[in-house]
Amino acid sequence: MLGSLYCLRLSRSSMVLQAGAIAFKFIDRAPQIMLVRAKKTPEHWIFPKGHIEQGETAEIAAARELEEEAGIRGELVGRVGSLEFRFRDRDFSVAYFLIAFASEVAREEKRERRWCGYDEALTLLSHPDAVELLRKALPMIASHGQL
Repeated sequence: MLGSLYCLRLSRSSMVLQAGAIAFKFIDRAPQIMLVRAKKTPEHWIFPKGHIEQGETAEIAAARELEEEAGIRGELVGRVGSLEFRFRDRDFSVAYFLIAFASEVAREEKRERRWCGYDEALTLLSHPDAVELLRKALPMIASHGQL
């Protein structure tokens, strides 16, 4: 038993920790979701996300990544969940937070971004796990807004 605990700890400690933002706003009472093109695989639509920097909380990192990648500042609504995946022989764990749109700001990255309706976002998202995360976020979006 001790050996399996040690292996579990070792694999968890080698994970790359990231944070992401599911940003939303309402237009005519319909939720709009912010998606961006992935940097390393630009054919994919994803939620803004990135590394948690030294001294940051996951929440602060999610808000920072949203500003850098999408030019959006917002209000933290809550944690939606986490996704774990393997990419290029590295394990990643991404904590996602729901953020209500507040304003546009200058962004550092010039990748394509897009506000889209909820159903369109479900179709555009490139990864099934992200689709499930957005479905999980819908009740939080609804309780925060005008649905």
